[in-house]
Amino acid sequence: MASYSSDATWKGGLPDGSGTMTVGDNHYTGPYTFASRFEDGDGTNPEELIAAAHAGCFSMAFSNELAQAGFTPDQVDTDAEVHLEEDGEGGFHIPRIKLTTKASVPGIDNDTFQEIATGAKENCPVSKLYAGANITLDASLV
Repeated sequence: MASYSSDATWKGGLPDGSGTMTVGDNHYTGPYTFASRFEDGDGTNPEELIAAAHAGCFSMAFSNELAQAGFTPDQVDTDAEVHLEEDGEGGFHIPRIKLTTKASVPGIDNDTFQEIATGAKENCPVSKLYAGANITLDASLV
């Protein structure tokens, strides 16, 4: 199967250092700092990239599962909210991820839509990767 990579460089100590993350073969390059991760600073952070990956993966998985059930979505828009919290032991963890999706799917009823959305959440490879987190889903048929 496929293999993908990204890289990150960090310079300096944690609170005063800074870094750059590059996704894939220079598809995106952006700065990150302590402030962009733990405060309200400029730049991105690992959790935003995790959120982007999860939103993209879920949208594709949902579209695929809809197609397998005989429905062609006009559009699937997904937001993933990754929660980074202190773990009580001096470190941090990601205890929960909230997926919110809105999709336009002609000819589907809401019960079928919800059932397929739940299946996509369970079967999305990124959801499987983060199975230790509580992943919730709010799916709206528009």
